Formats: sequence, structure tokens, C-alpha cells
Amino acid sequence: MKYNVLISKIQMGNSIKNTSFFKNLINSFEENKDKIFKNDTHRISEVRKSALEKFLKSNLPTYRDEKWRDTDLSKTLSKNYKYYFDSEENNTEIGKTFKCVVPKLDSLSFTLVNGKAFDSELITLEDGIIIGSFSDAMKKYPEIVEKHFAKTLQSENDFFRLLNTSYAQDGFFIYVPDGVNAGKSIQIVNIISNEDNIFLQPRNLVIIGKNSNLSLIHCHDSVNQQSSFTNIFTEIYLDENSSIDYYKLQNLNNQSTLLNHTNIYQNTNSNLSSNSISLNGGLIRNETLVEIDGEGSISNVFGLFLMDKKQHIDNQVFIDHKRPNCYSNELFKGILDDEASGVFNGHVLVRQDSQKTYASQSNKNILLTDTAKINTKPFLEIYADDVKCSHGATVGQLDNEAMFYLRSRGISEKNARMLLMYAFAAEVINKISIEPLKNRIDDMVKKRLRGELSICDQCVLHCGTPEKEIDFEIDLSKI
Repeated sequence: MKYNVLISKIQMGNSIKNTSFFKNLINSFEENKDKIFKNDTHRISEVRKSALEKFLKSNLPTYRDEKWRDTDLSKTLSKNYKYYFDSEENNTEIGKTFKCVVPKLDSLSFTLVNGKAFDSELITLEDGIIIGSFSDAMKKYPEIVEKHFAKTLQSENDFFRLLNTSYAQDGFFIYVPDGVNAGKSIQIVNIISNEDNIFLQPRNLVIIGKNSNLSLIHCHDSVNQQSSFTNIFTEIYLDENSSIDYYKLQNLNNQSTLLNHTNIYQNTNSNLSSNSISLNGGLIRNETLVEIDGEGSISNVFGLFLMDKKQHIDNQVFIDHKRPNCYSNELFKGILDDEASGVFNGHVLVRQDSQKTYASQSNKNILLTDTAKINTKPFLEIYADDVKCSHGATVGQLDNEAMFYLRSRGISEKNARMLLMYAFAAEVINKISIEPLKNRIDDMVKKRLRGELSICDQCVLHCGTPEKEIDFEIDLSKI
């Protein structure tokens, strides 16, 4: 079926498809489809056609959809966006000057500016690792991309995943061949730098061969206060006995919307450790789908979010246990201030033949005001009988007894609150196995909890300056 025939279907009714957002999307597709598909192989072209057909039949998610009832996209979709299809339209200068610095971290850095590779040339390292532009990988390594593109667990009616598969032009590509231990971490920096409201759809593909491992740091940053809408899709393949440490760091402006889809496939005896740190952003939705399709596999999925003002965070995690003798563990913790809102929806599916499965879910939240709110729903769906599975969620405020104890020792109320919040967040931070990165995130979390970027003399958490004397306001009569 040809693209213009598929697109004509939008005339068939659905009122949502008569919105300006949808019409602009389709118009931009019609005008730029040759640019979008210029590097596609035959199979990828067929996958895109299928995704486009399903996309046109699907509906924009609304509060009537179970998974979207607590996340409202109406404000995001009411804006007019610009679409970048030519690299010359991009602000490449920012790629030269903006750096996401992690002191003492030995890493290779790759930058995307507004969804496009800053340097499109693929790099092949001495050990055979390939890193660079996804668009360039489709040209130079079509057999590798074809084998893995859109092969992870897919949802038939997932509007935004289908949209990305249909429209995506570029992103990052990482290939680790069999038997390779990536000595250096790879750091991907997504920079949003724009004068107009922009809509971005990067597509990322990470392939880790047998008996190989990789540490991947993926940063999302804004450099101004302009509105943006990013619909990003990352596919990660873990072959037999492979492993990945995957860190997502999100620090965006309050006018940004980030829909971050991550699909992960695990083969036999593979090991996944994923950690999402969300520090800022107008609306962030992290969707993580883990398909455990090999016996003896381990999945650890962690997350920490610190939201204030009217920011919104939504974490959706689905782990599919398809094979026996596997392990999964989810831990998400959040602190919400002012009128911030959050969602956690964790779903673990244990299939009938997945005996000896261990699965744990935990979501813990602190609300600092009466106007902050969190909707949490950990969920187990179990069809095997020889398993150990647990789930739980807590929502509360700072511990009054702990506050009283600290105050009775002469610690100011502000410092006592910060110590308790930091202790709460530290459980997730300590899951980071890369020491320089852990120190950097530790500093950023402390600064975020203070609501400032510089050290306050009255703060007990002196980021990066352990030699500085800590100055408490102490009431000696109470000691």
C-alpha cells in the first residue's frame, strides 16, 4: 500500500485526527517523506509502511485510556511545532560548545542536536565497536540494522511508538560485537536548542553481542526556555551472556515534553541494569518495556524523580518474563514539591512456563505539600505457580519523628528536611556502579534538593567541597 493512500485515511472520521497537531504532522510527512526514507532498505521501508498504517488507525491517547488517564497531553498538543528534516536547519554550533561534563569519567561522547547527529560519521573503534549516526548506520551497515530494527516487543496500538517508527530519521547507533568488553563508557548527549517550538523524533539502536558488555549514559538537556516535544524511541538488544549498565539523565526546561520509550530484549544469561534520574522537565513520560526471553537473565530497573512547581513525571514499566529461572527488580523513588504530579505504573507479567521466577516491585514517594500528588499502581500478573513475587507502594511525608530528632540536636529545619530527602534519594543513587557518574549525580541531586545551583553557606550538603567546614545552627541548650 502506498503512503499517499494510507495518509488519505485521515479523512475518515476520527475527531482527534482533525486537530491541527495531527494535520500538521501528516502535512509535514507528505512534504518530507523522501528525506525520511532516503536511507531505508526494503525491509525497513516495509516496517515503516506497516507502522504508518497502524498509526493512522490508532488514536491519540486521552484520559479515557487506562495508561494515560493521569497524564494530560492536551497542552502539549495545542502548540504548533516546527519539524527539522534537513541537517542544515539545525543549530550545530551548540554541539561544539555544550558539554555534559562528568569529572574523572573516562568516556566517549556523542552528541545529538535537535534529534540529529552532530557528527554523522560512524566511528569504528579498535575492538570493533561501532558508534555514530543511526541514519549513517542504515547506509553503511544495512544488514545489522535490518536484523534488529523494530524487532523488540511491540504494542499494536501504541500511538507514539508507531509514530516514531514511521517518521524517525536519525538518532544514535551502537554496535558491540561478540566477546568485547567496552572499557570506556559511551555518553550520548541529546541537546535541545531551538528558537521555535520543535517536534523531535530520534530513533536509537543499541546492539550488544554475545559475552560483551557496555556502560551507556544518555543525557537529555535543554539550553533555553523554548517549548519542545521529543518523542524518542530506543531499542536495546542483549545477546547471550551480555550486559549493559544504562543510565538516563533528564534535565529539561519547564516548557518541554519528553516521551521516552525504551524497549529492551534480553537473551539467555543477560544482565540489565537501568537507572533513570529525572531532575527537571515540564512533562516527562518514561516507558520501559523489558522482554526477558532467555533463561538465567537478570533485570534491574531503577528510577529517581525530583519534581516541583507544576512539573509532571510518568514512569511506566512493563517486564515480560517469558523464560524460567529469571530475576527482575524494580525500585522507583520520587520527591514531589509545590503542585508537581507523578505517576508510577509497574506491570510484571510471569508467563505459565516461567517457573522459578523472582520479581520485585517497589515505588516509594514523598509529597512535600498538600498540592503535590502521585498516582501509583504496581501490578503483578502471574500464570506460573513456583515463583517469588512481591510488589508495594508508599506515599507519605517526611518522618516527623526523624525531623524532631534532628531538630533536637540543633539542626535547622531547612537542613533537617534536606538531610531526610537526600537519605531517601540516596538508595537509588547508590545503585550507580560508575563511581565518577555516581559522584556527579550525587552533586546534582543535592543541588536540586536545595533548589539552587550554587552552594548555600547554611546547607549541610556541600556539593563537591568536602573540605569545607559544615556550619550548623546549633542550640547548645538542647544537647
